[in-house]
Amino acid sequence: MPARTVRFRQVDVFTSVAFKGNPLAVVFDADDLSTDAMQAIARWTNLSETTFLLRPTDPAADYRVRIFTTSRELPFAGHPTLGTAHALLESGHTPKQPGRLVQQCGVGLVPIVERDTGAWAFAAPPARIEPLGDAQLQRLDAALGQGVIDFNAPSCAVDNGVPWLLVRLNTAADVLALAPDRDAMTALVADTATLGLAAYGPHAGAQEDSAAAATFELRALLYGAENAEDPVTGSANAALACLLSAQNRQPGRSFTVRQGTVIGRDGRIFIDYDHDGADARAWIGGHTVTVVEGTFRL
Repeated sequence: MPARTVRFRQVDVFTSVAFKGNPLAVVFDADDLSTDAMQAIARWTNLSETTFLLRPTDPAADYRVRIFTTSRELPFAGHPTLGTAHALLESGHTPKQPGRLVQQCGVGLVPIVERDTGAWAFAAPPARIEPLGDAQLQRLDAALGQGVIDFNAPSCAVDNGVPWLLVRLNTAADVLALAPDRDAMTALVADTATLGLAAYGPHAGAQEDSAAAATFELRALLYGAENAEDPVTGSANAALACLLSAQNRQPGRSFTVRQGTVIGRDGRIFIDYDHDGADARAWIGGHTVTVVEGTFRL
């Protein structure tokens, strides 16, 4: 029996320069693939996520997507959202509304809009925010190295479909130098039911035309099954945007986060809010470039 082929793209997300962002595999025409087949493909690509494009079941959506890591399915993830939208548009898809897509995924409908810069941005899903208790904070302080946490900003478990432990450090330099105790963090991540640590800190006097061109530096360190550093993370930055809004600590109506520096990437995430205030809606944006285009033989 001849092999079936499906269209495939591998894209680099949160960058306008190939090999500097977070790679994503996008598989088209996946409606008749089983969950086991999708998981097998995602395990084989060995990327942080692989997505599968399907026909939507909600009439409001442009498309439906299923998102897999090498070990499990996720209801939502940020760089797969932008990367999948990019691959779909580049393939010739015409949105129902110009400059706007609606993605159907495990958390429901996620709007994605085109910005004047040509970047696309998704609306951060609602997040559940749980501040850490005193005992957990003490364990966190010991695991990260005493003196680096900014205790003026409460550390929290934030879940927007992907749960992260959000911790503000005193400076961007502290983020870049961070070398947590892995065993202690693995236990704390399990205790807080999160995927990993998202540590962020401010660049001193950062302006958009500075060398850093970012307000914050962020690192997303995974513990457990993945056990690695994620290059550039949409869900963690969406969680950060929601947490800053809830704590009324937004640095402005818009700002930029840099991620991936320690592992040789240069990801840039653009965050903006519909309006000021604790209930401001956050949009997480970035550029995407295609690196590989072809077909899978199944």
